[in-house]
Amino acid sequence: MEDNTKPSSYLDEPPNSRLFLVTSKSITEDNIRDHFSTFGEIQDIWVVKDKHTKESKGVAFVKFAKSSQACTAMEEMHGKCLVEGTKPIKVFIAQSRSSGSHRDVEDEELTRIFVMIPKTFTEDDLKETFKEYGNIEYCIIIKNKLTGESKGLGYVRYHKPSQAAIAIENCDKTFRAILAEPRAKTSSTENEYFGNSRSEHMANESGMSGYPFSDNSNYTSGDTWNSDMITRCLMVSSRAAITQEQVYSLFDLIPGLDYCELQRDQYGFVKGQAMIRYNNLGSAVYAKEKLNGFEYPPGNRLAVTYVDDGEDRTSPVGKMAMQLVAAQMMSMVWNGPSGPQLMKTSTGYAPLATSQKLRVQTDVSLPSVKKMAPSDSVVKERLFVIFNPSPLPVDVLEDVFCRYGSLIEVYLVPGRNVGYMKYADRKHANEAMAALHGKVVNGVKMKVMLADPPKEESHKRQRTY
Repeated sequence: MEDNTKPSSYLDEPPNSRLFLVTSKSITEDNIRDHFSTFGEIQDIWVVKDKHTKESKGVAFVKFAKSSQACTAMEEMHGKCLVEGTKPIKVFIAQSRSSGSHRDVEDEELTRIFVMIPKTFTEDDLKETFKEYGNIEYCIIIKNKLTGESKGLGYVRYHKPSQAAIAIENCDKTFRAILAEPRAKTSSTENEYFGNSRSEHMANESGMSGYPFSDNSNYTSGDTWNSDMITRCLMVSSRAAITQEQVYSLFDLIPGLDYCELQRDQYGFVKGQAMIRYNNLGSAVYAKEKLNGFEYPPGNRLAVTYVDDGEDRTSPVGKMAMQLVAAQMMSMVWNGPSGPQLMKTSTGYAPLATSQKLRVQTDVSLPSVKKMAPSDSVVKERLFVIFNPSPLPVDVLEDVFCRYGSLIEVYLVPGRNVGYMKYADRKHANEAMAALHGKVVNGVKMKVMLADPPKEESHKRQRTY
């Protein structure tokens, strides 16, 4: 049984080590233990029961010591019968206690890992290094868009969640392997995580500076510029959960990004901070002034501060050069677009130019932009899109979804992370769904599916989306 005296964080240490089971009501804790103990050390089993009747509700949790054990158990036991005559069980990786969303064996987020590698590594080197942990679907090395040189970062996609978990647990720690899209934490988990003791821990860690989250005044975009401390390295602090890919996509809008890494504690949890490094001082100044106080995801203001990069700035000539570059960049900041405009247009240094390559960032091979259908066109098909963690701007969605032809309108449901894409041609809608389902655009993952057809009853008001 679950020990209620243990902190809630215990249940998710390490991440993805707890299973959620849907079973028959007759299944007992002993039945579960007999079948699941073969996969590794079980730390807890909790069969959920009715408070009044004390009967099982047909759901249970199993906590393993390792993520790889939980993933292997999920893969092997999903769809199996624990007792003859009972229905097959469903097995998922459980999210944090306050979340109702669980991951199943088909979830691609459990199979892709993000690693730091030597810049001399090729994709063959990356595959050769990580193939011992399981069958690899593909490897990708992130490269500089202009020079084509490796940034020392890469992705490895496995066929099974257990293989990715084994790789994270057993590869050399210098690779700093993590899941490419860490699970999102809800606000209650964040409040617990960013308590005073954890804030002190962050502040005391070498090379890191704790951010005073309780002081909202520090998030103002008009922060005073301190010319005594300007470096190529930035520390980004976020109250809300944010993934490696989201941070990278945002700061890579500004040319010259050399390094991006989420900061984690000893348990592997994201600490709400990321280290950013540019290959030139001007880009760092521009990023700091543009993105400090910027809301991303919506409602969450980022705090961006300079971090000492260890370079010698005692030379008078060096100081003058630094101040000159900073002054030039500040002039661009003051005369250029605001932070939200930067995100909307993705223009980097050129405020008046519109660079499509920077505007939409995705690994999907997009067709060329096509003209949208007239607004009074007959709707032949609607797509329903779920965004994680938050919706993309309407103009970006129009840019992406219009490329498959006959897009009439993009509609985002207010206050929710969902929207509808209306098409004048079913074929074009199906092509968009096939190409974009499960893909990441500008750091936002989209689930694209056919929307339910509008109801035809005459007594009901016609749907407007």
